[in-house]
Amino acid sequence: MFYFAYGSNMLIARLAERVPSVRPAGRAWLTGHQLHFHLNGSDESGKCNILFTGNDSDIVHGALYELDADRLERLHAAEGPPYAFVELEVGTPQGSVLAATYRGRPEYLDDRLVPFDWYRDFVTHGAREHGLPGDYIARLEAVPTWRDADSRRAAHNRRILQHQATNVVRDSAAR
Repeated sequence: MFYFAYGSNMLIARLAERVPSVRPAGRAWLTGHQLHFHLNGSDESGKCNILFTGNDSDIVHGALYELDADRLERLHAAEGPPYAFVELEVGTPQGSVLAATYRGRPEYLDDRLVPFDWYRDFVTHGAREHGLPGDYIARLEAVPTWRDADSRRAAHNRRILQHQATNVVRDSAAR
């Protein structure tokens, strides 16, 4: 199955912690949506969410992966109840595909939330890994953040940014 990642799961090392194997399939985009950091995470900071606008000029860029649909338990557990697992049509350089993704449930959204700096770094590093447009990356880098007061959690997540996952499958068939 195809999976569209637009937040921290764009970072290959982050997603690789959550699924048995990761196969990057190229960049993708979702039209008629905006990216917001307004989903209330379990750590009470802002996490990414795609908000439907219906406006074709609103585009969320992200990464497309091929994942084993029968082995997503850890990914679903990591995303948790704040997200619904949905299928949407996303664009790719080769054309449109149906991809699963996570969309925040309304009761978990709060526009006052701000992401931790390490979380925003997951998103920006992942965007760079997948060659997303430079102006989009610049907008991601401009998102305000706050420092995580839990130094152990922050250090753990900073280590993920440096990790080289070994369960990544790369082949010439990737989109």
